[in-house]
Amino acid sequence: MYEHHSAPILSRRRFAHRLLQHFLLAMALITGSLGIGILGYRVFAGFTWIDSLLNAAMLLGGMGPVGDIPTTAGKLFASFYALYAGLVLIAASGILLAPALHRVLHGLHLEGNR
Repeated sequence: MYEHHSAPILSRRRFAHRLLQHFLLAMALITGSLGIGILGYRVFAGFTWIDSLLNAAMLLGGMGPVGDIPTTAGKLFASFYALYAGLVLIAASGILLAPALHRVLHGLHLEGNR
């Protein structure tokens, strides 16, 4: 997916395309995770759709849950979803930063060979 260290740096157009691909991948991960959270809060905690969306979005954004969870199943779901959401936040950040960091490191490597 990334160019070999001996290859020239990508053109700006191809790099922009790579950034777009990584952005779309991160958004797909976040959207899927948001859907899991919404359904989980709806089924296990008995929240309304809008409250389910709010809680799932807050956790995925790294903020934390909103409101009390009335059921034991809901509390268990919220516990596991909170851990999952933290990992998704880290993964999405890595996916978004990878192309830029690769470009910087690739450029440093090429300068060292001159």
